[in-house]
This record gives sequence, C-alpha cells and structure tokens, in this order.
Amino acid sequence: MKSQKKNGFKAAMVATAATALLVTSVVSAQAPNRAEAASSQTKNVILFVGDGMGTAQRDAIRLATVGENGKLAMDAMPYVGLIHTRSTIPVTDSAASATAYASGVKTYNGAIGVDANKKPVKTIMEYAKDAGKATGVVTTSQVTDATGAAFGAHVEDRAKQSDIALQYLTKSKIDVLLGGGEDFWYPAGDAGKFKDEPAEDPAEKSKGTQGNLINKAKVLGYSYVANKTDMQKAKGGKLLGLFANEEMFQQKPEGEGDIYNPIVSLPDMTKKAIDTLASNKKGFFLMVEEEGTDEFAHQNNAKMTIKAGQQLDKAVQVAKDFAKKNPDTLVLVLADHETGGFSIEEVDAEDESGDAISKEDGPFAIVNSKHNFVVDWTTAGHTAVDIPLTAIGKNAEMFSGIYENTEVFTKLMQSLGLKVKK
Repeated sequence: MKSQKKNGFKAAMVATAATALLVTSVVSAQAPNRAEAASSQTKNVILFVGDGMGTAQRDAIRLATVGENGKLAMDAMPYVGLIHTRSTIPVTDSAASATAYASGVKTYNGAIGVDANKKPVKTIMEYAKDAGKATGVVTTSQVTDATGAAFGAHVEDRAKQSDIALQYLTKSKIDVLLGGGEDFWYPAGDAGKFKDEPAEDPAEKSKGTQGNLINKAKVLGYSYVANKTDMQKAKGGKLLGLFANEEMFQQKPEGEGDIYNPIVSLPDMTKKAIDTLASNKKGFFLMVEEEGTDEFAHQNNAKMTIKAGQQLDKAVQVAKDFAKKNPDTLVLVLADHETGGFSIEEVDAEDESGDAISKEDGPFAIVNSKHNFVVDWTTAGHTAVDIPLTAIGKNAEMFSGIYENTEVFTKLMQSLGLKVKK
C-alpha cells in the first residue's frame, strides 16, 4: 500500500499540472481575435508529434533539462490545448491517432489514411500538395511507420510499410522524407547502405515487397542520402534520407542494449527539412516525430524516454527560430497518445510498479535544484489520458481549448484556408 505521504505528493503533482494546463487554456481562449475562422491564412505548418508523450513525460523532460522554474521550447508557447485521444475504441494506437490528425476521422487501430470502413480519406498533406505547397515527414522511426504514414498513405494495415513507401513516391509525392526504415525500401537480400542482421539487432534486415524503391526514388528525382554529411550537402526540392535499418535507436530496457544515438539527430533533420521545403514560395507542411519517447516508454525506460524528449525539444527550437523570421508559420507540439502510465514521484524507499515490468526509474536530478525525482509506471502499453498541445505562430490561437483529436485536422485546414472536398 502506498504511503499517505506519497499519495499526497502524487495528487499534488497531478492537480498542479492539470490546473496549470486548464488555466492556460482559459486565458488563451480569451485572447483577442480568437475567431472560429482564421483572420488570415497560415503559409507554413510545422507539426511536432512526441509519440507517447503525455503531460507527465513533458514534466520529466522539463525537470531534467531546465528545472522547476525553466521552460522547454515546447512549453514556451502562448496557446495550450487538451486533446482527447480515443480511436474507435477508448485506447488508440499511433496509426488511428495520426489518421485523426491527418484526415479528421476516427478509425480503427492499425489503420493508415482510411476510415472505419476501410475507405481512403484524403490527408492534409495531400490537400497542401494540391494547394501547391511542399510537404515533408521527419522521424526517428521508420519514415514509413504509422505516424508519418498517416499523412501520406492509405493502407488497411500499418504493417504494409513497403506499400506506404511506394505511395509516398507515386501518390502523395512527399518532397522530403528523413528518418529510418531502409529495410522496407530494399528487397530481401539487398542490404542497401546498412548491413543486414547488425550486432545490435540481428532481426533487422531488408524485407521490401515492392522492389528497389531507392532506385525508383532516384528516377523520380529524389536525392538519396544515408549520412549527415551527404544530407547537409544535398540540394534540390526532393530529398530522401534513410539513416537506419529500422528505428534510429535500439528500444530496449535500461542497461540491456538500449541505445539512443541517431547518426543524424532529430534537430539536424528538422533543420534540413525546413531549409529544403522553405524554397517553395507557396509554403509547406512538415510533420516531425520523435519516436523514442514512445518506444522507450513501452520498455519502461525513463532515462531514454527523457533523452529522446530532450532531442525533440531541440528540434522544436529549430522550428521556432524559423517561425520567428517567418511569422506566417504555425508551430504545434502534441502527442498521439500517452505511453506507460508515466508518473513523477518523490524519492523514497517505496517502489510501486504497475504490472511488474520494471522497477522505479531514477533518481533523476532536477536541474538547478538539490532535489531529485523518480519515475514509476503502470503499464507497458498505451493509456487513454488526454494529451497536451502547445502552439505558437500564425493562427495558433485556434488551437486552445479541449477537443477531440479529429479537430486538429479541422483547425489545421481552417488555418491554411483549405476546404474539405466531399
């Protein structure tokens, strides 16, 4: 049984976070010019998805990075929203959640760009492309994994990653693709730039089902890169960069082969994507995902969850720097769902772990303080708690309040001045 002291501490932490979030939302909602219709159109959108990153994860990242009184780049934004995350069932996965953001429909878990009846639904990147804008997906996961896929593909099963890659090239024609997942672009037996069955994970090897898609990308005008130097040198409007067999890290329990050290960092990929897409005079839509905040939470590995979150925050700062010079840019930070039932607790002799997956993680130092905290978990899966959204830039005020995940699509379309075609 938990002590009264610990219960009180946890309750206070939850109450404080919830109160702060709701107060900020109310203040934001009362801001001037918060009309339902955008006052003028947004030119560029940079949407960040911290996969699995709930309020408690953001708090832990903040405490470990800037301390109790500091602000992360993702928190130093004037508008806050609170998003309900359910799919067609109470607990969503990344595919259904990303489809809600990208297309404005509730669908079943595992669905990519299709509704609950498996009918394709147009994505906001496809609408943006029709409007003449450039589009991009950046992630530390496979570029064909669920979150990115929902913005540029339509398949009934998220596992069809080679089909997703082919659709990127020939259907949605996404201009910039940076991340991992080379294995789905080469057929079995063709190792590509990254060798099959590497020591850190022998299960990783080429498994593409649509032929050599790297060669196809080159024929279609993409520059293909597989390291940081070549990425930075690449010129032109169409860029494909694959920097790992699968995810750009090894998601394992702490001390059991867990590695978060991408050969190209999320901030560097984000900057390159923005620089490339910004050459389009009509603007761009970029989705940036940090996958490590989800995968390491599935392993109940708080150390690496926080480390991945810190890289996400650096990438957000890159986007904010661009938006400061380009005030017609909207920057959003949200999550698809929460992972792990993550909680922040005080350091003491007790340890209450949810389903015996792991022990408490920590202690972690609170920056600019003598205090520490530990992280506890309730599950290795997803939860149904609401997740926070923060926004800055052109029409950011539209995103304050409490709403369903499908409303993110509606608000994005409205901010861009785009209309849904029936």
